[in-house]
Amino acid sequence: MSVSGSAPSEPPASVRSTAAGMTLVTVGSMTANIASYLLHMPASRWLGPAGYGEFASLLAVQLFLAVPALALQTVVAREVVRGASVRAVRALVTKCVVIVAVASVAAVPLVSWALGISAVATASALLVAPVLVLLTGEQGILQGQGRFTALSVVLAAAGVGKVVPAVVVLAVGGGVVGALVASAAGTLAVSLGARFVVADQTAGSTTRFGVRDVLTASQVQLVLIALSSIDLVLAKAVLSEYDAGLYALGAVATKAAFWLPQAVGVVLYPRMANPAQSVQAIRAALGVLVGLGVVVVCAAAVLAPLVPLIVGDEYRPVRSLLWLFALQGAALSVLQGALLSAIAGERTHLAIIAWVGLVIEIAALLTFGTTIGRFVMIAASAALVCAAVTSVVAVRLARRDAARPLA
Repeated sequence: MSVSGSAPSEPPASVRSTAAGMTLVTVGSMTANIASYLLHMPASRWLGPAGYGEFASLLAVQLFLAVPALALQTVVAREVVRGASVRAVRALVTKCVVIVAVASVAAVPLVSWALGISAVATASALLVAPVLVLLTGEQGILQGQGRFTALSVVLAAAGVGKVVPAVVVLAVGGGVVGALVASAAGTLAVSLGARFVVADQTAGSTTRFGVRDVLTASQVQLVLIALSSIDLVLAKAVLSEYDAGLYALGAVATKAAFWLPQAVGVVLYPRMANPAQSVQAIRAALGVLVGLGVVVVCAAAVLAPLVPLIVGDEYRPVRSLLWLFALQGAALSVLQGALLSAIAGERTHLAIIAWVGLVIEIAALLTFGTTIGRFVMIAASAALVCAAVTSVVAVRLARRDAARPLA
């Protein structure tokens, strides 16, 4: 994740830098989130519940193959801070792009069979996975260099580049496949443009790093993405097409609540990695995330009556459940903060709590998830329990590690 360029010996400047960085990243990520929201709105109306259910399921599947991208970003940022050259980290990015591209091709038949969706539609969705790896590699470099203004611009551009081409294609009747291909093309354009923004470095440290570092971080990111998406994927397989479409719309609130506060983790990540500051940083991050979560859940409850007016009366059944979807997303954002501290402090075994929670959630969804209400109740409960337990353990482990040098 990102780091601040302020010197540790100047606390006031460091605070100002952290606040400024968080503001900039928030603007960029919010722009991307709003753009993503604007993609779901016309898609839900133009494709109808059945078509939108397929579209949303494929977007969720994209996240699973994008896990290496999220992990790569943390590794690249960390190594840039340690002095690695842009050339060295881009070599790692290239390796990861190839690996993810091969995995995407191999996954097409399996995903197509599992979701009952055509191979062409599935391939068009998975096309974006290696492109995201390329993009997050450049974002990681910017974060490691502490260039939050440039990072904010790239984040916003990535959101717009992903959404605008897809909306245009949907508007002219291009359908699911055309929209997904256009989205991938837009993301690729932004990825290539970001390379011109990144400042090159001819010299670098001799620190050794590689794919193994990305794999270590990937299992943490994987469980987080799985917990944030497994309910949407299973809804397509378990519920009727109509109910799956309704659930997909409600899940927009989950995604919004989940991604809204991501700047908190981005900016506080380097402090989490410092044993002298980790406990305070983790507590601060979790406190902010909980506070934002409360606001989002309340907002979802208040604004729920507007859902039929915005996306159509056929989506009215999901209105009363919107706050539960938001609660799930808010809990997942807290879990994300706790798991980021695990990567920062090299305590990735902490993710076992989330893995156990994921297995229990899947079993519960397949056994008891017969309605939309039950589905979201199970998903929200799993997220809450995982977030609470992981957060408590994360703070205790950070406190233990911070105390070791004093022993």
